[in-house]
Amino acid sequence: MQTLTVALSERTYPIFIGEHLLTQEHCFKPYLKAKQILIVSNTTVAPLYLAQVQATLNAQGYVVETHILPDGEQYKDIAHVEGIFTSLLEKRFNRDCALIALGGGVVGDMTGFAAACYQRGVSFLQIPTTLLAQVDSSVGGKTGVNHPLGKNMIGAFKQPVAVLADTSVLDTLNDREYAAGLAEVIKYGLIRDVPFLVWLEDNIQGLVARDKVLLAEAIARSCQNKADVVAADELEANDLRALLNLGHTFGHAIETAMGYGVWLHGEAVATGMLMAADLSWRLGYLSAADVERVKRLLIAANLPVIPPDSISSAEFLNLMAVDKKVLAGKLRLVLLTSLGHAIVTADFPLATLEKTLAAGTQLGQLYD
Repeated sequence: MQTLTVALSERTYPIFIGEHLLTQEHCFKPYLKAKQILIVSNTTVAPLYLAQVQATLNAQGYVVETHILPDGEQYKDIAHVEGIFTSLLEKRFNRDCALIALGGGVVGDMTGFAAACYQRGVSFLQIPTTLLAQVDSSVGGKTGVNHPLGKNMIGAFKQPVAVLADTSVLDTLNDREYAAGLAEVIKYGLIRDVPFLVWLEDNIQGLVARDKVLLAEAIARSCQNKADVVAADELEANDLRALLNLGHTFGHAIETAMGYGVWLHGEAVATGMLMAADLSWRLGYLSAADVERVKRLLIAANLPVIPPDSISSAEFLNLMAVDKKVLAGKLRLVLLTSLGHAIVTADFPLATLEKTLAAGTQLGQLYD
């Protein structure tokens, strides 16, 4: 087991990375001070792993209840968070209770948001069960739900007390979900870690094949990158943390336009990252060879790189305008000034952005 730390003063917490953590009492007991525990999971994950977590907690004397959500991004909304509140109230949970998120990013975001709101804040612990959640959404305390007009527009910052990234649970992850997680892994190399980017290029075939040693290394390096950024800019006050959103403004527009859950988050982010690279090339930041490297790596990870042709440039722009990085009415994007170096900027001509949005199947096919 590896242990990383998210250093946030009094909110500092560990990220445990290893196999079979769900049965390890020492991963729970020091961080769950409450006696009342509500485990929130979904209809896919609960049959696989809920019993293990319940048994571990019952052996330590906790009073354990459960709330099972339907599985899917389309259920990440206020109505289903209200269901969590109802379970807490019906079971008479007090302010010193704790929640455990057992699932992917949707379960983690909703459980964290419920924990931030219930009786003005109770503690929660993350057990991410997808690769995407283990390397990204479970770390850093961003929680929330979607709205029909925009993704993740309603939420709160709420740090977990610990994150248990049990790599053994990834054995039951389907290939599509696994590839979606690789998108967020690749993101760290693109925005801030060139040695990691090169390592990924050298090892992408082994990662796709789910080599356990390579996978553990990729998760650890991704979590360390995320932890470093969160420690430096927890509340996204100085744009450093916003750099983690490479490709997300494009990607969120795809998710919203297609209907939540049609494209997986990581799939939309992968396409969004190539769109960001394409725009970066058109602005003179990246070379054609740089963009080709990005495209080649994403394709090697079995990720989509072409946006749906059903989304017009006008619809893209309309949806991108509903983004948390918009300030004073100006759309700001995360772009790459070089591979491994990202910026948040509103300094780009609309006409140039429209060329990227209109590129379609030619996205990434560059012409000097």
